[in-house]
Amino acid sequence: MNKEWLKPVNMLNLYAQGAFPMADETGEVDWYQPKTRTIIPLDNYNIPRSLKKFMETSDYEYRFDENTIEVIRSCADREVTWISDELIAAYMNLKKLGYLHSVEVMQNNKLVGGLYGVAIGGAFFGESMFSKKSQSSKSALVKLIERLNEKQFVLLDIQFLTPHLKMFGAKEIDFEEYNNLLDEAYERHVSFI
Repeated sequence: MNKEWLKPVNMLNLYAQGAFPMADETGEVDWYQPKTRTIIPLDNYNIPRSLKKFMETSDYEYRFDENTIEVIRSCADREVTWISDELIAAYMNLKKLGYLHSVEVMQNNKLVGGLYGVAIGGAFFGESMFSKKSQSSKSALVKLIERLNEKQFVLLDIQFLTPHLKMFGAKEIDFEEYNNLLDEAYERHVSFI
């Protein structure tokens, strides 16, 4: 693939159109824009009761944007990953420009879970999450949803529907509805931090 697409301005333009990058097993990065999109509605989500109870009693601490690159590297640390070294370098550029954000779950000052994504206007494009301890990635997602609502975001794009995400109220929508949410999101002057 042409490396021009990994330049920050081009990445932001593709994200803004609803595309997202993935590397194949060779590390080659390509962009995808499926016509069926998966979101967690920020005005109609669910937090499982057992997870609420867990979060009330756990010793997890939550941070934002303090260890973003470590979160990405942890998400990539699996047998098969779509997060190549080249993509990590490109994400670092987005981080410097203030578009890449993370939720970190800490236990005894160690990173045990988290997630990251790209924020443009009132849209947050969730990229990946990881968990080293029970319920840590789910707890990170709760904190993300709370943060996005607190900051008045419109859209939480999660790319693919999984059973893990369905319990939070994730649903598939068509591209027209998705584009309407994008339009509304870009009219918002909000900030993740």
